Amino acid sequence: MTTAKRTSPDRPDRLVLIADTAIRLLVERGMRGLTHRAVDEGAGLPPGSTSYYARTRAALLEVALARMTVLEAGEFAPALTDGGLPAALPGDAAGIADLVAVIVGDAIRDGREQKIARYELALEATRRPELRGVYDEAGAAFRGAAVGMLAALGSPAPERHGRSLVAWCEGVMFDSIVGAGWATPPSRDDIRVGVTELLSGMLGDVALRPTGRSTGKAPTSDMSDSLDRS
Repeated sequence: MTTAKRTSPDRPDRLVLIADTAIRLLVERGMRGLTHRAVDEGAGLPPGSTSYYARTRAALLEVALARMTVLEAGEFAPALTDGGLPAALPGDAAGIADLVAVIVGDAIRDGREQKIARYELALEATRRPELRGVYDEAGAAFRGAAVGMLAALGSPAPERHGRSLVAWCEGVMFDSIVGAGWATPPSRDDIRVGVTELLSGMLGDVALRPTGRSTGKAPTSDMSDSLDRS
């Protein structure tokens, strides 16, 4: 059991600073470089400050993961909190393709550090059952959003199709950020075309039918993990 101070910390601003510093250290030094002392030094805090908020290493990893989830959710964070994310998403294929293009494109262009840190945490979760549960729970709402989008489009198998959409987005981001495709990442238009082709392949003519839901303009958020965490 971990001992992170999750509720009503006396200094929420300090907890955010600790979490942001932990994420930066994961990017710069990897998992071995993330220690309580290193976070104290990197954040310019008195010795022992990080241990006060996260007494164990597992707790420190949870703090970093929780912060990363908020950062990646971006403007969708309130909807994630109250479970209203699916309703806040587009209900037609064109709107979804636009939204995914923004999310994935922004993650590749501006969210590289967050993604590298998350990949470090994902690998660590394979060795720490306690972190595995937290990691999966953090991504459940986002995966549910993908399933909800496919269901709204009329998918006969929204769970399977939602997983395919998540896997596609994850693959593009990984290849473009840390994989062999890092030097020639896809443009937002490339991503939009790819998502459209994916939806068309999964849903056929169903993807082209209007749903009657209001879609509006795709928001520009940094919710780059919004369709991920498998």
